[in-house]
Amino acid sequence: MSEARKSFRIGDWVIGGAELLIIAGPCVIESEDHALRMAEALTRIVGRLGLPYVFKASYDKANRSSIHSFRGPGLEAGLKILARIKRELGVPVLTDVHETAHVGPASEVVDILQIPAFLSRQTDLIVAAARSGRAINIKKGQFLAPWDMRYVIEKATSVGCERILVTERGTTFGYNNLVVDMRSLPIMRAFGYPVVLDVTHSVQLPGGAGGRSSGQSEFIEPLARAGVACGVDGIFMEVHDQPERALSAGPNSLPLERVAPLLAMLREIHHLVRSTEAAAK
Repeated sequence: MSEARKSFRIGDWVIGGAELLIIAGPCVIESEDHALRMAEALTRIVGRLGLPYVFKASYDKANRSSIHSFRGPGLEAGLKILARIKRELGVPVLTDVHETAHVGPASEVVDILQIPAFLSRQTDLIVAAARSGRAINIKKGQFLAPWDMRYVIEKATSVGCERILVTERGTTFGYNNLVVDMRSLPIMRAFGYPVVLDVTHSVQLPGGAGGRSSGQSEFIEPLARAGVACGVDGIFMEVHDQPERALSAGPNSLPLERVAPLLAMLREIHHLVRSTEAAAK
């Protein structure tokens, strides 16, 4: 396995370059007004730190615990909202795709197509996203070993896609729990593509509240610091201004007021790690 990693451009930024990538936003698009307000707030916070930023939100959460759970505004309405955010704020956007039929319409709007963790072995979906011409972010399934992600990556590269991110989001640990094995981060970085740590889904307690998931947001900051110290290229965070009222992933979301101090610390850790790596070569 090679330590050489590919980098690529998204907008004005080099992904996998010198700066820590931040992917952040609410789990699901709750309304146009809320998504826009969150995007504006996060763009200001990350912009002040000079870090590359991608806004994320889902137009449809097709894998909720319960049939009664809120899923989002749907494909057409959701993509219009993401297009407005991209146009008015000038930031790249990311969203999940759950079906091959959604790849075409979504790729006309977003900069990064995300393969959800539960679908990380769905060959047709991965290949369709890889053929779209957009960058793709593949989340490692909770059921996959990190070394098995090389075969997932191969599905994307088999059709010529090289703009790939791989995201760790925790591994199933018994019932209703997840754990991050920090060994997975250097293992997956060695495949040659930028690696992201999802620090909010990793503290989720899947199905831990009956018909919905719970979470332990108090562990987001220490997990994020550890991941950046391990050398990840980016951090993925679900952020909400009122997590207690969020329509999805509230218990494991990072409250908006905790974002700025955490990112300032992560930037310093990242610079220290990168400078130490460079000096060792």
